Amino acid sequence: MKIINAEFLLGVALSAPAVIGVVPAWSAQAVSKPGSAAARSAVSDEDLRAFAKAYVEYHRIRQSYEPRLNAMKDEKSKQQIEKEGNEKVRRALEKQGLTPQKYNQLFAAVNGDPQLRQKAMDLIQAERQRS
Repeated sequence: MKIINAEFLLGVALSAPAVIGVVPAWSAQAVSKPGSAAARSAVSDEDLRAFAKAYVEYHRIRQSYEPRLNAMKDEKSKQQIEKEGNEKVRRALEKQGLTPQKYNQLFAAVNGDPQLRQKAMDLIQAERQRS
């Protein structure tokens, strides 16, 4: 199971790509070769835990905002909801000490390495059970 990157999270779910400066995961500079030992070692356990917590919180925000966005007909109202949702996503990332760029770097590393992905999925599952 692949984990969704922040561009998709903000772009599709909140219909506002790159609103808070999220860069595509494929342009993340931290990961040069998916699946490499260098990619694994570049991701600390602390970073991976922060990624998992941010990922779970994002999904909570998405579940709250997506139905409202889909129901909106007025473009101005949609933009206001997008802005509000993006601000909550930004704060959720900051709470974990992540920038959108760092989140995307972690995303690229996690999705490029099956062992790291499994570790991330385990942390995400544990975080979901805690909350």
